[in-house]
Parts: sequence; C-alpha cells; structure tokens
Amino acid sequence: MPAPSAEERSLSLRVNGRTHVLSGVDGTETLAQVLKNRLGLTGLKVACDQGACGACTVIMDGLAVLSCLTLAVEAQGAEILTIEGLSPDDPVVRAFAGQCEPGYGTAMQCGYCTPGFVMTAKAFLLANPKPTMEEIKENLSGNLCRCGCYPAIAQAVLRASGQKAGEE
Repeated sequence: MPAPSAEERSLSLRVNGRTHVLSGVDGTETLAQVLKNRLGLTGLKVACDQGACGACTVIMDGLAVLSCLTLAVEAQGAEILTIEGLSPDDPVVRAFAGQCEPGYGTAMQCGYCTPGFVMTAKAFLLANPKPTMEEIKENLSGNLCRCGCYPAIAQAVLRASGQKAGEE
C-alpha cells in the first residue's frame, strides 16, 4: 500500500486547550499557515516569514517557537498556546496594555509586533519568573519592533513579573 500523499495527511493539533483534527494537510505547511488559514487564529503575525522578527511567536509545550519556521506536522501531540488563548487578565497582557510610564513610553504603538512580544515574554516568565532587566532584554532580542518601543516593552515584561524598575 503506498504512503498517503501530502494531500491525504490528517493532523491533530491541540491549540488553546482544544483539539483540532485537520485533513489534507500538506507536509510543507507551517504552523503559522495552519493556525491562521485553517483555524482562523489571526492574532499571530507573519511579518518576515524567515524567523528573523518574532512576530509569529507562539508557545509550544511551554517554549516560545517561531511558527513560521515550524512545520505543522512537528506540532502534532504538542500543547500550543496562541495570543488568543491568553486571558485578558493575564499579567503579561495587562502589563503590555497598561505600559505608558513617563521615561519608557508605550509598549504598543502600531501593535503589529505585540502578539509576538507577549508570547515570547509569557514563555520567558514561565521559565524565569523574576528576571533581571538584562535577562529580559536578552530574551526579547529575537523580536523586532519597527516603532522602537523596546524600553517600554522591557518595562512591561518587568512589570508582568511583579517587579518594578530598580528591583531587578
């Protein structure tokens, strides 16, 4: 019996606490493509489609991953969390939404990069709940913000950790 063609593959993904069984998944489809085009989860952004900007970041099994570089078939059996799966009361979401301190500015300007930064920060804080500002900056270094909101984004992550400037 011949192996199923790419068009005949089925895939089971657990996303935001729900299992989705998809048929006809091409083995070359990225996780970003499947999440956006098949599941309608448009919160993640695909900006560069080369893994250089971080806009497509999702959390897979507790780790931040670039969904534009991850094949959907690699995600089978994993627990995937997208920006849509976070509660509005999540500390990271609240910190980004509320960040507008003098001297730092806002963590969101155009907002295109925000989902990627939020998911990167969420995964980072799960692994390191009380980071230093230096650790925050290092962890966020793979994400790009064309508006230049970096100081405010780092401050929002510090705030989400329950710390204030000078405590780190």
